[in-house]
Amino acid sequence: MKKHGILNRELAGRFAKLGHTDQIVIADCGLPIPEGVPCIDLSYKLGEPGFLAILEAVLDDLVVESAALAEEIKTNNERLSRELMKLLPDISYVSHEEFKRMTKNAKFIIRTGEITPYANVILQCGVIFQ
Repeated sequence: MKKHGILNRELAGRFAKLGHTDQIVIADCGLPIPEGVPCIDLSYKLGEPGFLAILEAVLDDLVVESAALAEEIKTNNERLSRELMKLLPDISYVSHEEFKRMTKNAKFIIRTGEITPYANVILQCGVIFQ
């Protein structure tokens, strides 16, 4: 049995297969899941698990070199936007419509129970060496 990191066996297995520049999405419960992109659905009731809790667990387990957010988060979810600026490296912003198009390139999507607006992020994997 694992002692540290992500315990969810599906997530742990998928993380092990990621390489440099691969992308994953952490999503609220309302983001549409593109056809053909695997979804690991962690939601079990409205609001649970929360987006930030899942993001923090993922960031503890995965090397991330950049992140993409919907521009709309800045005005529609200011509290979360401020938190993400502290947590994420090299943030870029795109329209929510463009963000949804970009999710088609993700290796997989982690769906949370989050119910606040625009609580979605695309994470691009980095490498553990320089």
